[in-house]
Parts: sequence; C-alpha cells; structure tokens
Amino acid sequence: MGSDELYPISKFVVEYLKSKGFEVEARGALKEGEPVPWPDVGFEVGERVARGEAAFGVVICYTGTGVSIAANKVSGVRAALCFDAQTAKGARLWNDANVLALSARLTTEEVAKEIIDAWLSVREPDPSEKRNIEKVAAYERR
Repeated sequence: MGSDELYPISKFVVEYLKSKGFEVEARGALKEGEPVPWPDVGFEVGERVARGEAAFGVVICYTGTGVSIAANKVSGVRAALCFDAQTAKGARLWNDANVLALSARLTTEEVAKEIIDAWLSVREPDPSEKRNIEKVAAYERR
C-alpha cells in the first residue's frame, strides 16, 4: 500500500485492510512520514506486486491517475483506477487487475470500504476473459 502524501483516506485504507486480516506493507508517505513523488509510489508498489512479494497493491494520490499510470509502467502490473465498487469488481473479474488505484480527493471512507470489499470479493478472473488478459500480457512482452 502506497500513498504520495499522508491523506486521511490512505491511513483509513491501511487500517481497513488490517481489520480484514491483511498484512499491510506501507510505502511512500505512509512509510516515510512525508510526501514522496507519486511515480516512486506507483513504481515501488507495482514492483512488489510484479515480483510476487505482495498479493495485490493499493496506490493513492490526489486524483489516483498518476500512481495508476506509474504502476502500469511496471511489467506484469494491471492497475485500475476505481471510483466505485462495480468498477473495482469488474477490474478484478474481467481484467485481472492486481493494483487498485484510488483518488484521495474523491474517495470517502464508506466508498473505500465498498471498493475494497468488491475488489476482495473476486478470487479469480472470469474464465471467458482469459484470452483477452493473455493478449495484454503478450503485448507487454513485445
């Protein structure tokens, strides 16, 4: 879990994931206690996920866009910027997303809970999407 600044929603998400039984590794401002450039946060969380050192990642910046772009530059990462539960569920189900990006500006605690619960509700991608997910992975290796 990484955030470029110490937003209240970032701290909330850490605690919510812990309450769900997850071990949370803090990155970025959550670890350093001061702002960290958003690309560094996206890259670091993405690399941990891509190497299999984390089951999934969560990244947060003001809009969520920057950290999602940065995380998606890491080979093997499929980061999805989600503003609601349905999008989060679909990102996991149809895209096999492995990094969740959130907006510190727009995500309330209640919406964060809904998004995280939807994200966690999907255990594996929809088998009918396997070919599409493989297409993305193959393109990435070009």
